[in-house]
Amino acid sequence: MATIESGVATGVSFALTDEQKALRELAREFADNEVRPKAAAYDEHSTHPADVIATAHELGLMNVHVPEEYGGLGLPCFDGMLIGEEINRGCSGIGTSIMANGLGAGPVILAGTDGQKREWLPPLLEEPILCSFGLSEPGAGSDVASMKTTAVRKGDEYVLNGSKTFITNAGHAAWTVVFAKTDPSKGHKGISGFVVPMDARGVTIEKHLDKMGQRSTDTSAFSLQDVVVPAANRLGEEGQGFRIAMQTLDFTRPGTAAGAVGVAQSAYELAVAYAKERVTFELPIAMHQGVSFMIADMATVIEAARLLVWQAAWLIDQGKRATLQSSFAKRFAADMVMKVTTDAVQVFGGYGYIKEYPVEKLMRDAKLFQIYEGTSQIQRLVIAKEIFLPRGA
Repeated sequence: MATIESGVATGVSFALTDEQKALRELAREFADNEVRPKAAAYDEHSTHPADVIATAHELGLMNVHVPEEYGGLGLPCFDGMLIGEEINRGCSGIGTSIMANGLGAGPVILAGTDGQKREWLPPLLEEPILCSFGLSEPGAGSDVASMKTTAVRKGDEYVLNGSKTFITNAGHAAWTVVFAKTDPSKGHKGISGFVVPMDARGVTIEKHLDKMGQRSTDTSAFSLQDVVVPAANRLGEEGQGFRIAMQTLDFTRPGTAAGAVGVAQSAYELAVAYAKERVTFELPIAMHQGVSFMIADMATVIEAARLLVWQAAWLIDQGKRATLQSSFAKRFAADMVMKVTTDAVQVFGGYGYIKEYPVEKLMRDAKLFQIYEGTSQIQRLVIAKEIFLPRGA
């Protein structure tokens, strides 16, 4: 496995620091001991993994990007990728539930005032509470500008009305950053972001969505009916919501891609082990070129995706704009994990299609990576725009 070290004076080094090695090992042990034993049952019953989340919180594997001045570890983006890959290697449903606080808190970390950060971030560290990112709507997923949720200013307050769907952890979140239109006439330039407590009057969880994969992650739809929040809960100025949302996704898409790498790594390891054990025509199937070449391709694309993830994370940690590289990583890793898990099912043959064997679950889990936090098609649009249009066009 390739690794990378920051602060190298000459050339590029692919070696983790001792602290990063320890962090990765901690996440791997957590995934093996706490996540994997519960993954199948929690997937079958769509169980919210509150107990596993609590353990992750106790071990310091959640909210790792909260700055030190607000009580957090303030870890680099890169270190978060190491954690995310390992936990998702255990189970991406449980992994998404654990890691999604990075997405939920991202707008506050990136755009919040000092007062807002002090109000909303420290509680995440004190107990294993969740937060979420309320962007998608029933008619506005990839097309963010067509959102219908509104926020009308009334004195020192805003009144929000609308609905959100496909929101990770919303059904168990303490608060959500809700994006709404403060000026519907301005399209995406009329969107603003607000921290909305989920126990506020008028917030209703309408449905916990029943998904194909990543079933132990709560994904919910909720409505807002005359929900009143103080103006102090607005992040940035009116009309800056779209920019805040996109900056957040630039920051979190490498983490989503790292999750895809973790799922693919799990599928690859299972396929290798099975190929060594399964005998056909008096030989382990690993000795048949059709299988060995398939596994060789798996190993290659997993490593390529991992390096794209690390490149994007490194740029973010350098304070550089990483829109293009984040989309490179998200697009490639999402399509990669779908191919790798499909091929893992193929290596297992008929057994791969049976729920008794874990690769079936991995294939279902993999599909979501091509959809959430920007579909693979949207990533291609972002990449094309970055290539052909000047920045800010």
